Amino acid sequence: MAQQISIPKGTRDFGQKEMIRRNYIFDNIKSVFRKYGYSPIETPAMENLSTLLGKYGDEGDKLLFKILNSGNYLEKLDKENLTADNLSKVTGIISEKGLRYDLTVPFARFVVQHRNEIHFPFKRYQMQPVWRADRPQKGRYREFYQCDVDVIGSNSLLNEFELLQIIDEVFDKLNINVTVKLNNRKILFGLAESAGVPDKFMAVTVAIDKLEKIGLDNVVKELENSGLPVDAIEKLIPVLELTKNIHENIPFIEKMFENSETGKKGIEEIKTIFEYLEENKLNTKVEFDLNLARGLNYYTGTIFEVKANDVEIGSICGGGRYDDLTAIFGLKDISGVGISFGADRIYDVMTQLELFPEEAQKFTDILFVNFGKEEERQCIKHAKRLREAGISCEIYPDKAKFDKQFKYADNKNIKFVVIIGEEELKNNTLSVKNMINGVQEKISIDKFLEYFSTGTA
Repeated sequence: MAQQISIPKGTRDFGQKEMIRRNYIFDNIKSVFRKYGYSPIETPAMENLSTLLGKYGDEGDKLLFKILNSGNYLEKLDKENLTADNLSKVTGIISEKGLRYDLTVPFARFVVQHRNEIHFPFKRYQMQPVWRADRPQKGRYREFYQCDVDVIGSNSLLNEFELLQIIDEVFDKLNINVTVKLNNRKILFGLAESAGVPDKFMAVTVAIDKLEKIGLDNVVKELENSGLPVDAIEKLIPVLELTKNIHENIPFIEKMFENSETGKKGIEEIKTIFEYLEENKLNTKVEFDLNLARGLNYYTGTIFEVKANDVEIGSICGGGRYDDLTAIFGLKDISGVGISFGADRIYDVMTQLELFPEEAQKFTDILFVNFGKEEERQCIKHAKRLREAGISCEIYPDKAKFDKQFKYADNKNIKFVVIIGEEELKNNTLSVKNMINGVQEKISIDKFLEYFSTGTA
């Protein structure tokens, strides 16, 4: 009986059509990154667990894919430790590495490890897959690509504004209508401080981050379950109910922050970013959203989230400012900020809205029909000329029935078929058929390259 084959849940194969479309997304994002002076790096798919653990909060740590040690990984394990209460201890013995959860923590490790080889501020982009042991669902995968862009070694809020410009330009190129939400983790700490529960900051941010998904009543229940007193929750509720209009919200929040220096600092940072935006208009809508928390532990300042306006899906881009991430690895006082574009969700949005242009639908521009050895020689010669001119083309590899070769062109969305038969060889011509409108015409060999190079085809 043949083995039933499959791939793990939450992962996907990508065929030719999907890869051409994905590369269209990657190429557009990469072109914008380069325009703003960012250079590429790559890091390994796996990192030491000591690098990853404790950087994403308790929920994030649970979603790390851990890799069993090679060889007899049970050799050093005391069998008495194999109980539910000792699972974390057991994991540390049998697994020393894990698949990366995101690209930011490996980037911080990279900066510290290579600090004598790089110059600050260091601007990098990175486009690689990451893995999370999450429950697969629409728009959520266990293996997915992130396209990160970060600048580290600078505290300037000009970096945050530049990232907003990058977001604006990327989604303009991809023709996706989006809204950018902004908040600041210092403001969230100020809220916890003003409510009298600074020690519950993480519980407050984790609950607030779920507001849009589970609603205010359920957020209140989560805050209660986290041990927040009733009076603290009552102080937070009016803030959670605020609109996203910055001019309406700022005075209200500033009044709350009379005794919170951290909160005041967060407000000043948000106001500075919006001053940049008012002086330099973007096409993209940007709004201040106090309900945005982004539950990752390492964010300390501005946080970003981007939503597609025309499709119900999670965020398709997000990020923020991190001041202490490299300090975890021994390099203090190095602040960074970055954003990550979720290529897989962007792909899903563009597919649903049919936003991929013709150039992202085709494999090859031109197919040469194969009639036999003599004709094939001429095809090879002319295909070489086209490729040297940067025009993609291929020769059907076998002498086959006409219909079969044309069907091949149709299946690959090839726009032009070039025919070199007995008559064409005799007259030094080529016949070109447009597979879209069905028009066929003869072209002299002298005019052949010009016909395709000038766009008259």
